[in-house]
Amino acid sequence: MLTIPAPGASGPRFCDGLRRRDLLRVGTLSVGGLSLPRILAADQAAGRRGHTAVIMIYMCGAPGHQDMYDLKMDAPAEIRGEFRPIATNVPGIRICEHMPRLARIMDKCVPLRSVHGSPDGNHDSFICYTGRTVRNQPPGGWPSIGAVASRLLGPVDPAVPAFVGLSPDAGHPPYGSPGLPGFLGVSHAAFRPNGTASTDIVLERLTPARLDDRRRLLAGVDRLRRDIDASRALEGMDALTQGAFDILTSARLARALDVSEEPAAVRERYGKGDPARFGDGAPRNLEHFLVARRLVEAGARVVTLNFGRWDFHSDNFNGMRDTHLPLFDQGLSALIEDLHARGLDRDVAVCAWGEFGRTPQINKDAGRDHWPQVGGALLAGGGFRTGQVIGATDRLGGEIADRPVHFAEVLATLYRHLGVDPAEASLRDHSGRPQYLLDAAAPLPELA
Repeated sequence: MLTIPAPGASGPRFCDGLRRRDLLRVGTLSVGGLSLPRILAADQAAGRRGHTAVIMIYMCGAPGHQDMYDLKMDAPAEIRGEFRPIATNVPGIRICEHMPRLARIMDKCVPLRSVHGSPDGNHDSFICYTGRTVRNQPPGGWPSIGAVASRLLGPVDPAVPAFVGLSPDAGHPPYGSPGLPGFLGVSHAAFRPNGTASTDIVLERLTPARLDDRRRLLAGVDRLRRDIDASRALEGMDALTQGAFDILTSARLARALDVSEEPAAVRERYGKGDPARFGDGAPRNLEHFLVARRLVEAGARVVTLNFGRWDFHSDNFNGMRDTHLPLFDQGLSALIEDLHARGLDRDVAVCAWGEFGRTPQINKDAGRDHWPQVGGALLAGGGFRTGQVIGATDRLGGEIADRPVHFAEVLATLYRHLGVDPAEASLRDHSGRPQYLLDAAAPLPELA
């Protein structure tokens, strides 16, 4: 089936100007009624590289730093809240009592207590994935770290995408974003196996010989596709189609997504969590932590996942204690321990954070509101110098008292881990202008 968009057709556009319904479609790779190249063009990317990787856990809605890694026991009750700190296996580092598993492996972690850079306290995952704000973007928009890794590093095994987003869609769209490709285009967008493509990544009734016939048919319409493409809208589609063939002719990606291949003890350690969406946020799906490990082990360079909804303007302490902290503690600690057990702790960097912090003052509804002045994060793996805390806030947890850490510094650290120098690497936007990955941000020297 050949579909050509009508002139002036309207509908939602991707950040590079491409409309989902306006893609030129040749229905020759259809499996189960779906066209894999079309799915890839809409939501996913082709490509991958190989040894170092990043797993980023986006904590939708921004958790309270003072209720996790930076408890303020000397503050008044209306600021310190209900939780108490517990000792960790690193002398002098204390964290929330509802994260006992992370406390036992704190020598493998680095809490950041002074993260800043969110300009206005709006809910958006963008700053976590790019180190930049949504303001003053170049033509096409800033690309996320996953898209940059796909573009600059490329695939190690063509059958496993460089950038995989395990983030299901959410009621608030930025909560469900896996990180956008920006001006790099759809060929470097996240491959999202949670959607319709999850049943369309292996050959079923289509033999490799027939698939090769369809590859030749697709090649035969290349001239037509280029003739009708008066803009850059279809740029990158060849890479998407090739990525579709690579995935279909290899079981490597499908196997990486299949946690049933793991020993029962490993699956039990991670747990299942809750696959249902929490409010307008994300599921608290613990199997995603395990899938992320399997994907980077299979060769993915960047894997992003979202977790929960931490925007507790009311009932903060019951919400964190009963629905979020225990599951987060289990999933993240299992991932970190598993990476160490498998000898991947130097190869894989882990970052867990939200878009800002929460108010020191507890409001009348027992909640904490938005606080862009300072937030927190947790790093692990990456060959980092772990077992330390970076940054500090004042007695009330509302202002940075020592060592401010900008989002961009963390992204610079992750880029360096991937082998990309953010001070030197540049990419051209849609206007042809070279753009640096970050604005004058250096990797955190404390971690080297």
